Amino acid sequence: MKLDAIDLRILEAIQADGRITKLALAEKAGLSPTPCWMRLRKLEKAGIVTGYHARVAVRRVAPVANVMMEVTLGNHRQADFERFERAIATIPEIVGCWSVGGGVDYILKVVAADIDAYQRLVDALLERELGIDRYFTYIVTKTVKEEMVLPLGSLLPQVSAG
Repeated sequence: MKLDAIDLRILEAIQADGRITKLALAEKAGLSPTPCWMRLRKLEKAGIVTGYHARVAVRRVAPVANVMMEVTLGNHRQADFERFERAIATIPEIVGCWSVGGGVDYILKVVAADIDAYQRLVDALLERELGIDRYFTYIVTKTVKEEMVLPLGSLLPQVSAG
């Protein structure tokens, strides 16, 4: 789907405020409410808008340990990657998983109640024999930046003025 400047304004507005009213969204997009809403629905149907979420300040609710984890598999057949990825997808504490190039196969973001809970999660992964050869743990001591809003204006400079 080719996006234009109006689509970009809609996407930027809903990223900043997923609860924006139809009227406020239309104003930000420079459209009347009905055509704006129709465009938003089109973006949703195209799979460009994949959902609406609330950001929860989890540390205001409970103390947690944020951990980044590097994982290298022992074998690199497609079946090995698929088995690992299927298992990871089922674990709620693993809130992010990226397959990466370079010296490791995956980088995981884990949110656990504490370091002991994280270690129990790792032990359970190892017991499942998912092919993990090595893993490295990095405890997050301070979040410097964790932005959920994508910089669409700089990522999509070719968007037409519409």
